[in-house]
Amino acid sequence: MSIFSRKPATEIDTDVFDAPTTAVDDLTGSYTIDPSHSRIGFSARHAMVTTVRGSFRDFAGTATIDAANPAASSVSLTIKTASIDTGSADRDGHLVSADFFDAEANPEITFVSTAVEKVDEDTWAITGDLSIAGTTKSLTIAFDETGSAQDPFGNLRAGFEGATAINRKDWGLTWNAALETGGLLVSEKIKLEFDISAIKNA
Repeated sequence: MSIFSRKPATEIDTDVFDAPTTAVDDLTGSYTIDPSHSRIGFSARHAMVTTVRGSFRDFAGTATIDAANPAASSVSLTIKTASIDTGSADRDGHLVSADFFDAEANPEITFVSTAVEKVDEDTWAITGDLSIAGTTKSLTIAFDETGSAQDPFGNLRAGFEGATAINRKDWGLTWNAALETGGLLVSEKIKLEFDISAIKNA
């Protein structure tokens, strides 16, 4: 399935949530990600039977949006590796160890855009360099605009949702254990999930 085969923003979860709002038609400007209202998450299969989800608690990022010339747009994101949270202290401790992220030697995960494209009215394709545990690879993430709003504190907010799938082995995260019934304890394919609320800079 294409990464761009996603619902239009006007259809995203409207059966669950209220319909998105639009405060401005042109999102052009510089923005700072609001971590308290954003989520950077991931999911993986465990023992080939269930999905384990997690997120990073500590991250910061900026974006420059140029609606008239999307190629002039850019995104930069920094995640503190040790802030990983899967709801299990033992599992989190294993993930930050040398078996996986080796957070002591690699304290940050970064993403820096190298190309930005407007795919359709509501979808952006952001290509960039993702650096994890000392390895940098290029990937493309599709983001849907999910609305804009003026909050009670005078901030103009823009929302985006994005997701993509990666193979963790491409970034050197190769630890695993074989199951007696066949297959592996932890899936090699990982889904990355981004729910972003960005505040426009004054």
